[in-house]
Amino acid sequence: MANYKEYIESGKAILGIEFGSTRIKGVLIGPDNEPIAQGNHDWENQLVDGIWTYSLNAVWDGLRDCYSSLLTDVKGKYGCTITNLTSLGFSAMMHGYMAFDKEGTLLVPFRTWRNTITGEASEELTALFHYHIPQRFSIAHLYQAMLKKEPHLTKIDSLLTLAGYINWQMTGEKVIGIGEASGMFPIDIQTKDYNQNMINQFEEKAASMGYNFHLRELLPKTALAGEIAGYLTEEGARKLDVSGSLKAGVPIAPAEGDAGTGMTATNSVAVRTGNVSAGTSVFGMVILEQDLKEVHDEIDLVTTPTGNLVAMAHCNNCTSDLNAWVNLFHEFAKAAGIDISLNDLYGTLYHKAMEGDVDCGGLLAYNYFSGEHITGFAEGCPLFVRTPDSAFTLANFMRTNLYASLAVLKTGLDILIKEEGVKIDEIFGHGGLFKTKGVGQNILAAALNTPVSVMETAGEGGAWGMALLASYMVHKKDGETLDSYLTDHVFKGNTGTKVAPDPKDVEGFEAFMKRYTKGLSIERAAIENM
Repeated sequence: MANYKEYIESGKAILGIEFGSTRIKGVLIGPDNEPIAQGNHDWENQLVDGIWTYSLNAVWDGLRDCYSSLLTDVKGKYGCTITNLTSLGFSAMMHGYMAFDKEGTLLVPFRTWRNTITGEASEELTALFHYHIPQRFSIAHLYQAMLKKEPHLTKIDSLLTLAGYINWQMTGEKVIGIGEASGMFPIDIQTKDYNQNMINQFEEKAASMGYNFHLRELLPKTALAGEIAGYLTEEGARKLDVSGSLKAGVPIAPAEGDAGTGMTATNSVAVRTGNVSAGTSVFGMVILEQDLKEVHDEIDLVTTPTGNLVAMAHCNNCTSDLNAWVNLFHEFAKAAGIDISLNDLYGTLYHKAMEGDVDCGGLLAYNYFSGEHITGFAEGCPLFVRTPDSAFTLANFMRTNLYASLAVLKTGLDILIKEEGVKIDEIFGHGGLFKTKGVGQNILAAALNTPVSVMETAGEGGAWGMALLASYMVHKKDGETLDSYLTDHVFKGNTGTKVAPDPKDVEGFEAFMKRYTKGLSIERAAIENM
């Protein structure tokens, strides 16, 4: 404790902050890159006029509360406060659309990754580039606004993601990490920058529609892991720390999205490795040895924080519906006078799921709080289905909801594994789904028929990953790659827990998926009749 106090007071600690879908989290790391303090702020997106969004007030209130919570944790553990940092980094959920005018005014409410309103733009840009442009990509949102002739486009001066916006406000610089940038516009893997040929194609198309856009002026600059994206300004320090204790001048790492921080937090930035981040949403990423043979609407191409090509299957829905059911059981427990914490309840129900039939006893669930591009849904409706002869037990019920949380992900990654022949040596799991040992990890292994490892730090998530990127920026040796830094200085001796897929579970998950795919018509009917 005394060593950490001196470490913090001398300004040697490093901080990573990530804006997740339901929580803003800050992680302070010590001399061995281990978490030594954290802060949290819970928040939720809002559906406003058909758009999933967070207000700027919610962004700033959440950031300040998260940092204040961190200071409280530091004070309680070490009896000191933070006045300086060695480095700092900000991350957020990738993609989305934040358009600003020359005065820095947000022109339309922040459009998050969760919106599935850019289908027409996605199709047209994919055809134009012969490169899959997901609905979530910032360029798809811009092009959809062009198709709709939205009036704000006459005033647009810059286009950012949430992570890029925070970096701008903290440093005065519109710079983002290349992984985050790859969720805005396609990246040229050779130049490690936006694809110039596609920029030319887009600008020609825009001109034919009456728009004189210069994308390189609209988009933020890109930076690789290890580079400096700016320094904390006095204004930025006051926006972050309302106590006024934090000094300006802290070097800030390039802002990365949750994909890049997930890769970093799981040491899966080398080729033939992959990771699955499972929380409110779920995405699986595999670092490729070579380009894919075909363009797949279900697969997004992004990059690692160092600019290597990554295939990603991104799903809007993962544990939201599962969490709702657990909360319902918690409400029942309270009504029955049973004193049990949510953590204990999750553990009890998750372990119960492992007692269920491997095919879930004929039960079926769709966890669609919102649309799912991979399965072709523009909107969602959570649905649980059974027949009179289904084995409707608690174990099967919980197992069904866990399977459903990963079903869309499996649909996407099966394209890589079964159609493209992509080789994966190991998948690393992180996020809330893997906190209960022996459950989410085993089910993911069955879903992908691939070994899955979970580190002890799996629950730390993207905020820790961002802190590690900030650490790499200031501590790397000349020529030291991010992969080497993580292996030698962060994960050395930490192999985590690795499980191989159980053949019976693999067979059971495949049986569930046949039923799941066949039953998609039921989900469509439910949405149509809402």
